[in-house]
Amino acid sequence: MVDAIFERILGRKGRLSLSLRFSLAAVIDAIKALRHGLVVLLLAVLAWAAISEMHGSYLQSWLFSILARNMTFALAQGPSDAIPFPKAGPYDQRLGYAGLASFMRSLAARHYRIAEQARWSPALSAFVREGGYAVYREKARAGLEILDRHKQAIYRVRYPQRYFPDFESIPPLLAQSLLFIEDKKLLETDYPRRDPAIEWRRFLLAVAGRIAGLFDRRLRHGGASTLATQIEKFEHSPGGRTRSDGEKLRQMLTAAVRAYTGGPFTLSARRRILASYLNAEPFGSWPGYGEVIGVPEALWVWYGTPLGEAERVLRKPAATPEELALKARIYREALSLVLAGRRPVYYLQGGRAALAHLTDYYLRVLAAAGIIDRPLRDAALKTRLRFRKALPPPPEASFAANKAIDRLRATLLGDLRLPSVYNLDRLDLTAYSTIAGKTQAKVSAILSRLGDRNTVKSLGLVGNRQLLGAASPDRVKWSVVLYERGKSANYVRIHADSLDEPFDINSGAKLQLGSTAKLRTLITYLDVMAGLYKRLEPLPPRALKDFAAGAQDALSKWAALYLAGTREKSLQAMLDAAMQRKYSGSPAAFFTDGGVEVYANFEKWENDSHPTVLIAFQDSINNAFIRIMRDIVRYYVAQGGERTKRLLTDPNDPERMVYLRRFARREGQVFLSRFYREYAGLSPAQMLQKLTRHLRPYPLPLAVAFRSIDPEASESAFAAFLTRSLPHQKLGEDKLWDLYRQASVHLFSLQDRGYLAGVHPLALWLVRYLVRH
Repeated sequence: MVDAIFERILGRKGRLSLSLRFSLAAVIDAIKALRHGLVVLLLAVLAWAAISEMHGSYLQSWLFSILARNMTFALAQGPSDAIPFPKAGPYDQRLGYAGLASFMRSLAARHYRIAEQARWSPALSAFVREGGYAVYREKARAGLEILDRHKQAIYRVRYPQRYFPDFESIPPLLAQSLLFIEDKKLLETDYPRRDPAIEWRRFLLAVAGRIAGLFDRRLRHGGASTLATQIEKFEHSPGGRTRSDGEKLRQMLTAAVRAYTGGPFTLSARRRILASYLNAEPFGSWPGYGEVIGVPEALWVWYGTPLGEAERVLRKPAATPEELALKARIYREALSLVLAGRRPVYYLQGGRAALAHLTDYYLRVLAAAGIIDRPLRDAALKTRLRFRKALPPPPEASFAANKAIDRLRATLLGDLRLPSVYNLDRLDLTAYSTIAGKTQAKVSAILSRLGDRNTVKSLGLVGNRQLLGAASPDRVKWSVVLYERGKSANYVRIHADSLDEPFDINSGAKLQLGSTAKLRTLITYLDVMAGLYKRLEPLPPRALKDFAAGAQDALSKWAALYLAGTREKSLQAMLDAAMQRKYSGSPAAFFTDGGVEVYANFEKWENDSHPTVLIAFQDSINNAFIRIMRDIVRYYVAQGGERTKRLLTDPNDPERMVYLRRFARREGQVFLSRFYREYAGLSPAQMLQKLTRHLRPYPLPLAVAFRSIDPEASESAFAAFLTRSLPHQKLGEDKLWDLYRQASVHLFSLQDRGYLAGVHPLALWLVRYLVRH
């Protein structure tokens, strides 16, 4: 009817135009209405996706698992040229990772080399370079381990000493209490992809608090920490603290990537986080013990509760009042430690009353939430926290049994430039030694028994010039160092002594090969004095003076004059006086079985000294002892009587040639045979190299040796030998010619045998003969 009216008024054409206009308006209205609906729908979808992501972490699991999958590392030969070592985290410093660059420099200076080192993937390098922490499966505890030559442990320490090895070892009651207090949703199974690094509700509240704090600082409150981010803080943040919002984001990002290293599903990772948190939380330090790391360690250190007992009691239902009281005490201790982690130094030292009040509060809250039952709550409220007053003394250790280990630790301490063995023992370090562990233990055990009189008698160590039968054998200290010759080095297999004190006889005293010779010389010297005392003490002063006037050696003359002029004529007094006799420490030429030798002192100042026998032994002064040895030789020569004197001084004595022939025959059989076995079959160059190995690495001694062996060699061969033997010294033509001339002057000169000190004359003669023939 309406169309008919319009048709009559406007005609058919007008009707169609009006109808089209009405249709377009309706479409536009519909589009406008739909646009607002689409916006609302899109916002609803985004809100649903955000809420879903907050709970399920679908996008995060996909993104972080891809990132984690590409963050890898592998060992490869030689040093790496790109590893950004950590710098400031407590965990990294304690285990030594932060000091790796310094360790490598120190070890390189001591001729160590890097055999293998990790190579990082580009993704891991980029992640750390942009501010993240290195992502890998971290150790719950570590420490120094020293292995013997067979790779068996001879020393091993682990810190913390007590810990939860996995999630299953944690008592459920402790785990549930920790989750309720710190991270209620950590182990929820409804969302298997959940990101444990962030709890969105707390995070948003913390963000809102930061924004509100811009206007009113009183409104700035709330934290976004989860167990995962707190672990990153404990272990890797500088000082174990979160000093900025940027550091918080760094913790969250690293914790998220670390959680997805095993893939998009994180339940197993979240369980590891719970165990790691309990093992990593710091609880201050105890004097004489050091850092206390982790709840299991803190239970023992601060309360004296062993971890095994705590695990057993907290897992088991209490059947009697006594068991309930014990369970309440241990639970209260564990709960107090979980709470004390917020401010460990305050709560565990000065604020113990505040810690007790805080623990009481949470006991009521946990009971109201159903985490613990009322009987346990009431029993725990009745108990009090009883802190240790002192740690039990460490078990007694035998210093004598650990001499090799202590020496190795001291070497590591110096090589790594660490301040103390405390720092050394907490490193994540395995050291390989050359010690023969089982043999070392056997030798140490034998040495420890040498203080028993029956043992030393059974070993035949009592008798003339040995231990006295009536003397106490525990006053004698024994030491053993055994080396095994290798292709390029000598390897220490045994390092032991019987002194049950920290002092190490072998490495702490000047008792190397030369110093043990000094000890034997001193014993012989005192034995000579004791023999002279026995002979001369009964004589009257006049007879002693006559004896001294005719004495042919210095020791006999001194002993006679001492006894003639002293009132204290006991053997001990004479031996004490003998130790105060003085000798010169100046260098000089001494005739020995190897010819004329010149000996050097350890220190230059000793050349001008005149030490007593006691000081010479104490400071190991070489030339003073050479003179003591010369006096001992002259004493024994003088004891041979007139016949020996004629034999050594009269060249026409008929027995002299018989003696010399017998000596030469024996010397040839013993020494020449030994040197022939050593040098036969070697090339001239090899013989020369082997012989000169005994010389000091200086140009003139090497030049004299070369010219002595092969005086007909050309100057070019001479120059090539010195250049090859001294690669680090610059020897120009003028210097080489000067050395050639000097060596020619000293050729075969007995008065200059000092240049060939260390080379036996027969060895020199044999090499010269073999080179020429």
